Amino acid sequence: MVVLLLAGCGEPPWNNPYPSQDTSRPIFFSSFSERPKYLDPARSYSSNEWAFISQIYEPPLQYHYLKRPYTLVPLTATSMPEIRRYDRQGNLLPEDADPEQVASTEYRLHIQPGIRYQPHPAFARKPDGSHRYWPLSEDELKGRYTLQDFPQTGTRELTAEDYVYQIKRLAFPPNHTPIAGLMAEHIEGFEDFAKRSGRLAEENAKAGRLWTDLRPLDIAGVRVLDRYSYSIRLKDSYPQFIYWLATNFFAPMPWEAERFHAQPGMAERNITLHWYPVGTGPFMLTENNPNLRMVLDRNPNFHGERYPTEGSAADRAKGLLDDAGKPMPFIERAVYSLEKEAIPRWNKFLQGYYDNSGIASDSFDQAVQLGANGEARLTPEMQKKGIALDTAVETSIYYMGFNMRDPVVGSRPEDPADRARARKLRQAIAIAVDWEEFISIFNNGRGQPAQGPLPPGIFGYREGREGVNPIVYRWEKSRPVRRSIEEAKRLMAEAGYPEGVDPATGNALVLYYDTALSGPGSKSILQWYVNQFRKLGISLVVRATDYNRFQEKMLKGTAQLFSWGWNADYPDPENFLFLLYGPNGKVEHHGENAANFRSTEFDALFERMKNLPNGPERQQVIDRMVDIVRRESPWLFGYFPKGFSLHQAWYGNPLPHLMANNTLKYKRIDGVARAQQQKAWNRPVTWPLWVLLALLVVSAIPAIRDYRARERSRAR
Repeated sequence: MVVLLLAGCGEPPWNNPYPSQDTSRPIFFSSFSERPKYLDPARSYSSNEWAFISQIYEPPLQYHYLKRPYTLVPLTATSMPEIRRYDRQGNLLPEDADPEQVASTEYRLHIQPGIRYQPHPAFARKPDGSHRYWPLSEDELKGRYTLQDFPQTGTRELTAEDYVYQIKRLAFPPNHTPIAGLMAEHIEGFEDFAKRSGRLAEENAKAGRLWTDLRPLDIAGVRVLDRYSYSIRLKDSYPQFIYWLATNFFAPMPWEAERFHAQPGMAERNITLHWYPVGTGPFMLTENNPNLRMVLDRNPNFHGERYPTEGSAADRAKGLLDDAGKPMPFIERAVYSLEKEAIPRWNKFLQGYYDNSGIASDSFDQAVQLGANGEARLTPEMQKKGIALDTAVETSIYYMGFNMRDPVVGSRPEDPADRARARKLRQAIAIAVDWEEFISIFNNGRGQPAQGPLPPGIFGYREGREGVNPIVYRWEKSRPVRRSIEEAKRLMAEAGYPEGVDPATGNALVLYYDTALSGPGSKSILQWYVNQFRKLGISLVVRATDYNRFQEKMLKGTAQLFSWGWNADYPDPENFLFLLYGPNGKVEHHGENAANFRSTEFDALFERMKNLPNGPERQQVIDRMVDIVRRESPWLFGYFPKGFSLHQAWYGNPLPHLMANNTLKYKRIDGVARAQQQKAWNRPVTWPLWVLLALLVVSAIPAIRDYRARERSRAR
């Protein structure tokens, strides 16, 4: 016992999960809950993946960290793209030309010289100039199971060719790029390149060649102009394309890295681009152990970037401009530990071992109190620790949808009476399903009821009275009030379902809700949905299934009601309104219009709206589009989630950004302050051990006396 106690004596805290010398260094400590599957920028499209690769890859553009509304600025580009518009005859058009005149658009980008890639074995060379690790024989691969088993590394300069090569990779069929279909609609020659490169890949596969070199193949709309310049030509106007230039899809990819990872035996060892990204950004992935931790280290070859100098007075008051003009990144390492359960993660945050944290439902009351007006504030316990709260309404929507192809909740397009019946049924349900109650019960108040498909922060969103959905709400005393169940029941009767009775059966109308919800909290949520429909006399039957089966039902159009959500890819109304655009229907076109909604007027307005610049004309068109979907009610608009996050007092520049993913470089960590707080919050409680030791000593005294007595008796 004494040995054990003495072994524990030292500098507290004893429960520190990290090496003690790391605590006071500028290292960021956080966690992740699920393994990122794809780290290749041609395939990755999930937020848990982008949380890592956005710190590594650098597209030409990025979002300004401080400016609101969200504003694009150059990243590796020397300036914003030069945009040229042409008519059908190939004549250059003025900047303010009517979008209907634009037949093609060219984006010219110029990147900064001198940017270099992170150290990587793909760039390593032998004394004769040939690549050190290409090609590798089976014997040379023996004993190599991680990227660190290739000790020699190299680098080279970033060129325009690398950006063009990545666009080719987006079109290359074996990469299964999730935005390939969208890009084929807009980038000139994209679809043709996909066909030609796909055939070449098949030929290479038959010949046993794992790598298809895309460099010799040209893509008509994408050209290298010189070492540092390239152009992308679109078949139409599509002004939203500029936002895609700030995503990882359009980050550069060196052909050497793709060739290195495509060698025989590499995939079996997980030495692939999905496991080891290769970029020019401020950080590089040095440890990928998804069953334990992920580690990002500062890229020694980083070209450098300075903290923004432009911001609002509110930013300055919060200290968000204290680092203005200083070189980034401020931290030297980021360590993400695997935490599958919310409670252990929360406890480590309270102990000071994680620098930031979300708030799980189980911990919400411990962290946050809601005032009489619904405003959120930290509990005294959190305030005492110096923990701060950040909130923001996310550019996302969670909704319940109707399958408009269904004969009950949808209708026959050619029958006006049937359309009116189904519309009133949907409107009645929209009134009955109380999203304010849902947010309060299941989200701890973290959400805002949606009045339409556009969330706050997106152009076209309306505040106040003019932004209220009149089908579901009345405006009373300067706020929206949900219409009564009596009004909903009246709509049910007009739809032919008085008191919820189906005239075809004489029983309650039965509707079917398909969902992939699972887990301990899903039962109460599903029962809540059943209760909401019961208000109208409707019997809601829940058909729960796994996500793959659910997706199959959605593609085939066999689901009747469903729930889904959408996170903005970019801050433009087109990115939300296209979810209701007819030619984007899930069943007919495998698009994102999961409700299979189609309106001739809405579709025509969408075609006009998507090419208009932000301004009064575009706002007017959007208002009409929103009016249409409110009246037709293909969705119960649900709610916009409200993000709540906490950070420690030593965590600097903590600004929520709903568009940018490459924000790690802006963060600052005061390691000395963290070490002091960790000691204060984790003082060891040793008195129970000393009491136990004393009890053991006392209990041993009789045994010692008995032993000594026996020894004396033997001596006599």
